[in-house]
Amino acid sequence: MALLVVEDDPRIASFLVKGLAAEGYAAAVAPDGDTALAHLRSGGYDLVLLDLGLPGTSGEDVLRQLRQRSSELPVIILTARADVTDKVRGLDLGAIDYVTKPFVFEELLARIRSALRVAGQRVPTELAVGDLRLDLLTKLAWRGERRIELSPREWSLLELFMRHPTHVLSRARIANEVFGYAFDPGSNVVDVYIGYLRRKLNRPGDEPLIRTVRGAGYRFVAP
Repeated sequence: MALLVVEDDPRIASFLVKGLAAEGYAAAVAPDGDTALAHLRSGGYDLVLLDLGLPGTSGEDVLRQLRQRSSELPVIILTARADVTDKVRGLDLGAIDYVTKPFVFEELLARIRSALRVAGQRVPTELAVGDLRLDLLTKLAWRGERRIELSPREWSLLELFMRHPTHVLSRARIANEVFGYAFDPGSNVVDVYIGYLRRKLNRPGDEPLIRTVRGAGYRFVAP
């Protein structure tokens, strides 16, 4: 499952990304409202954790614009604003839940699972592109009849590609959404994991699924 953490405090954002990754979630970070809206326009997220006090476009405006597009994407507000008026306004704008800071991480996880169960009644539990399938509930992958064993990072990387087939994904975006940190041009960690994934997906005679776009990033192409 892919989550978007909209949080301007880097310490809280880092804590959330690391904790969510340990639970098997892929989490990307948007430090302000405008970046959050750009992420949401690209799609591919299952849930949003949304702070209200953001620089630039406010959290309320992010939620308002999301709902104006008739999106049913579940949003949990995660904020220091504990006033009842703020809670009512956030829920009326379309949030599915409201959690105040400081919070207990285990409780937040339970609320995330609950929100995803409700959302799961409306969204598919499997991604399929060509002969490749991902079961989002059991975390299993197949190419044709061949089961593919993936590490958590490889799984998150493949899920990102399959949610954006034919899109060119930059190394910076992959680093943010899969590894949860700002891209370091001197690091080759993205390329290393692309190599791991290619070796697991492709067998002799199989059509390659991940193609390098020189100077831009990588593209997933269905066979």
